[in-house]
Amino acid sequence: MIDLLVVALAFGAIFVVELPDKTFIATLVMSTKMRPLFVWIGVALAFLVQTGVAVGLGTAASFLPDLLVHVVAAVMFLVGAIILFRAARTADAEEGAQEDEYAAKADTGAHGFKVVATSFLVLFAAEWGDLSQLLTISLVAKYDDPLSVFLGAWGALLAVSGLAVIVGRLLLQRVRLSVLHHVGAAVCVFMAALTVWEMTR
Repeated sequence: MIDLLVVALAFGAIFVVELPDKTFIATLVMSTKMRPLFVWIGVALAFLVQTGVAVGLGTAASFLPDLLVHVVAAVMFLVGAIILFRAARTADAEEGAQEDEYAAKADTGAHGFKVVATSFLVLFAAEWGDLSQLLTISLVAKYDDPLSVFLGAWGALLAVSGLAVIVGRLLLQRVRLSVLHHVGAAVCVFMAALTVWEMTR
């Protein structure tokens, strides 16, 4: 049974954390160098695998005692907030370097399946141990609802990568990366507070 509240929580948390992430920049840059639809398909497949792995690890963690799971989840949310707050300081300055890095990885002569494969490999490598993956593990362990968290997390990643392909450049012209980092950090603090509140009910 799918819990729509868990889907919504997972979607919201992962969306705001992933929006300022390097994978957003990677998708944006590759979509300007190669066919956008094929880039998005490759990125979506990479996110599918990564989310599946995170959900599997979170399911294994859910067998641990409830108190331990909630404490670890709260700590991971707080660590996520700290990482995002610290990254916000240099996010705007590093944006250009990140774009150059991913532009070098894009194969401008690629077509069809090769674009999908290139996009898949670039995002697959970039996403391991990523904050969104760690938060997905925490959400599965906390709510013990793998399917709902999977749908919310993967949906958020698809939405973020879709935004990067369609309006990524326009978005970055209007909203600084540092602002997105601060919003993501605030959401992580909220999730940590929610987890502590649930522990003390």
